[in-house]
Order: sequence, then C-alpha cells, then structure tokens
Amino acid sequence: MNAQATYPPTDDKRWRLVENTMRRHGNQPAALIETLHTVQECFGYLEANALSYVATTLRVPLSKVYGVATFYHFFTLKPQGRHTCAVCLGTACYIKGAQTLLDAIKERYGITPGQTTEDQNLSLVTARCVGACGIAAAGSLDGEVHGKLTAEELLSRIQETISHDT
Repeated sequence: MNAQATYPPTDDKRWRLVENTMRRHGNQPAALIETLHTVQECFGYLEANALSYVATTLRVPLSKVYGVATFYHFFTLKPQGRHTCAVCLGTACYIKGAQTLLDAIKERYGITPGQTTEDQNLSLVTARCVGACGIAAAGSLDGEVHGKLTAEELLSRIQETISHDT
C-alpha cells in the first residue's frame, strides 16, 4: 500500500491535537466524528482546508466529511462570535414570541440565525427546544437560559454582555 504523507493546513501547533486524535484511532475512517470534534474544539469551527485535511488523512471522501459536518448541529463551518444567542423555537416559545425576538435581533444587529455580526461579537442560532417551556419565550446567551423574554429585554441583555468586553 502506498501511503502518501499528508500535512496539516498550517504549522499551527493545535494541529498536533487533531493528529493525535486521528492517530489514536489508527487514522481510520471511523475516527471521523471524533476528529471533527477535535478540530472544532481547537479552532472554533470547521473551515474548508480542515475538512480537506481530515478527509485525506482518514481516507474518507470529502463529500462524506462535508456531509457529516453539515448534518450534525454541533458542527459549524463559520467562525462564531465571542457571544452566542440561541432563541428557542419550540412550540411554547414560538407562540409566546420567539419570532419577535429574532426580528428584533435582525433589526438591531443585522443578522439572522446561523450568522455572526461583522465585528464577531455576536452569533445567532436557534434551538428546537431548550426545555424551558414554562418560562417561554426562552433563549440563552452564552449558555445561560433566560425566560419570559421580550424583545427589549433580550436586546438589553445582549448589549450588556457585549459591553462587558470593552
């Protein structure tokens, strides 16, 4: 078997962690999901050259790597902002105003779900259910769940969180 050497996309030392994950699993295709988790933990997202490197090293078609990366909600192909706002779109939250929350964020920050502001301060995502139906409309900001949200309250919380960075 002719093994062709593959090299990480950059000389960034974080690639050693990714290589260790792949090596621990014998550089076998079965290591794909765990390797993608390691890449995302190290770099914050899965960029195209990372997907290509993983595909080549694990001998998996790039289309399969891309398919896995886009199928699982945990993975992201774009850099995330310093802060993440997740708006719940479960039935109770939707009825209690989730769309109003999304509309307010779009109006104030110019982003829709799956996007990040140009200054990389805020990423907006949606969740099917955060398990807080009793306090709908709910959402989370950097993992902390807030309930009975109004658009004004959510925008205020986001602004306060972002302001703490400066």
